[in-house]
Amino acid sequence: MRVSKGLSRYRLAKLTGLRESTLQNIEKSESPNPTFRVTCAIADALEMSLDELRKYMNT
Repeated sequence: MRVSKGLSRYRLAKLTGLRESTLQNIEKSESPNPTFRVTCAIADALEMSLDELRKYMNT
């Protein structure tokens, strides 16, 4: 999703306050259950609702 929004992992990390490695682990499904705080930060940065993000992550 971040790529389709034109965001690098670095930029998304800056927008969310998360580490790039955290985002990489989520993207590679090495951390398939991020915390609610992390999920909210990602959704906010991508300008998506939590429901939209959930649907995207489950596809």
